[in-house]
Amino acid sequence: MNLKTPIGRLRVLAILEGVSFLLFAITMPLKYWFQIPEPNLYVGMTHGWLFILYVLFCIQNIFIHGWGIKASVLSLGASLVPFGTFYADAKIFKPQQKITA
Repeated sequence: MNLKTPIGRLRVLAILEGVSFLLFAITMPLKYWFQIPEPNLYVGMTHGWLFILYVLFCIQNIFIHGWGIKASVLSLGASLVPFGTFYADAKIFKPQQKITA
């Protein structure tokens, strides 16, 4: 992944955002079953910032690469479901990076 290109940065951010989303599977039980709220606080704050950046980077790439409605909706909607950003990376971002390389 080339961090010098917008699509490369989006790919890295998609993976980070997806991992932060999955970390809730660990921190939520800690919070509600074991009354340890601190990890959820930090993961939640990190995930929130990564989510905002992911959406902004998606919008940037939508305009740069002229993605259609389907790719745009899938890339933005991928952040709302677990494993969605990993799917978007494999099906949208990675092929786009090969085209622009």
